[in-house]
Amino acid sequence: MKNIFKKESVENYVKADSHLVRTLHAKDLVALGIGAVIGTGIFILPGHEAALHAGPAVTIAFLVAALVSGMVGMAYAEFSSAMPVAGSAYSFGSVIYGEFVGWLLGWALILEYFLAVSAEATGFASYFNNNILASIGINLPKALQAGPLEGGVINLTASLIVLIVAVIIFHGVDLSKRIENVAVVIKVAIIILFIIVGVFYIKSSNYVPFYPKKFQTSPWGLGGISTAAATVFFAFIGFDALASNSAETVDPGKNVVKGIMGTVVVAVILYVAFSFVLTGMVNYTKLNVDDPAAYALQVIHLGAWNKIITIGALIGIFTAMVTMFFGGSRLVYALGRDGLLPKFMGKVDGKHAVPTNAIIIATIIQTFFAGLVPLTQLASLINAGTLLAFAFISFGIIPLRRRKDIVNDGFKMPLYPFLPILSGLLSVYFIVMLPNLTKISVSAWLILGIIFYFIYGLQHSKLQNDLN
Repeated sequence: MKNIFKKESVENYVKADSHLVRTLHAKDLVALGIGAVIGTGIFILPGHEAALHAGPAVTIAFLVAALVSGMVGMAYAEFSSAMPVAGSAYSFGSVIYGEFVGWLLGWALILEYFLAVSAEATGFASYFNNNILASIGINLPKALQAGPLEGGVINLTASLIVLIVAVIIFHGVDLSKRIENVAVVIKVAIIILFIIVGVFYIKSSNYVPFYPKKFQTSPWGLGGISTAAATVFFAFIGFDALASNSAETVDPGKNVVKGIMGTVVVAVILYVAFSFVLTGMVNYTKLNVDDPAAYALQVIHLGAWNKIITIGALIGIFTAMVTMFFGGSRLVYALGRDGLLPKFMGKVDGKHAVPTNAIIIATIIQTFFAGLVPLTQLASLINAGTLLAFAFISFGIIPLRRRKDIVNDGFKMPLYPFLPILSGLLSVYFIVMLPNLTKISVSAWLILGIIFYFIYGLQHSKLQNDLN
């Protein structure tokens, strides 16, 4: 008799992941984390959310999202310390809640990771086509700038950049981290430069009203800020990817928490400062564009600075793609490792010590979505899966602490059990605040995952068939 709530053991996961090489240190994780967090989120989302949901109060939305992400990040860090394995929330969920819940989290995270890379790719294409190619007189045909949902055929630039990132991922973690470590320094420096220059062009009138009345919907007049915060969680999914790299981290009990919390601290400072300066430079009503930072510099007649910001955006988005591609391929590997996806996806290449087949599958799917689906639709779908994982991981700290068979001598989430419960409840609240279309679409995805589990996963699961 099969038991869908049968729990996996940490020992089996550690043994299964022994082919992965531990080479990542705290500084590498911070670079990977910032690489993921400081991407499309900072270069595109502040403009969209200011114009559509919060006005200049988008700054508060980013602050709220960062604080909640920081709390959830501590939960991820405790899990990574107790279970230094690949698969992130999927693997953690399988051990704590049982295989079925773990599968649902993994299925939701597949959507998160794959669409995140595709969304980053469409953001990259927008900056590259509008600010690099156009400046040298190259204008791609409309058919090659957008997918069929936007009146084109394929977003060629977005598809090509996914393929380039795939080549890097194929060469293993060492090449990925070297690229991240250098690129992160460059893009953070450019963002700081934008903030410093932009401060001198702030008009106080652009902050009035700071939180426009038209956005002050229920509950308690915080509907606009809440929806904006729920949407910009897309910007803070980098530490989830860091947890996926636990099996390739040296001393994960100490280094994962340093990587996650370091990422959150740097991200909140940069996001809040960036969005505050951006909405001070240009009235929020004009910021519903895909390249708001570059647009703001054009408005204040600083065309030369525009190119610098564009370079920073391209580097930022590129490194975000590397981190999210990395995490997504490791998740597919973990599901294949456990038999819930076809087992060939769980194979590790001997030369580069990477899950080659998982990377190939990720490349195909991400290239497809990047080429055919608009950025705004991709971003809205990502957040529900992210927040669902946030809720389960936060609440999961309570049963984790009660497990006598799991020894954790590393980091533990403070203010137990108050903080885990609070971060879990806040995650549920922001799921409720997502647009209805997003909730319906993700519900359909989860139903599809449940059907796949009972038709395929349950029959081929190593855990169910005691093949570990």
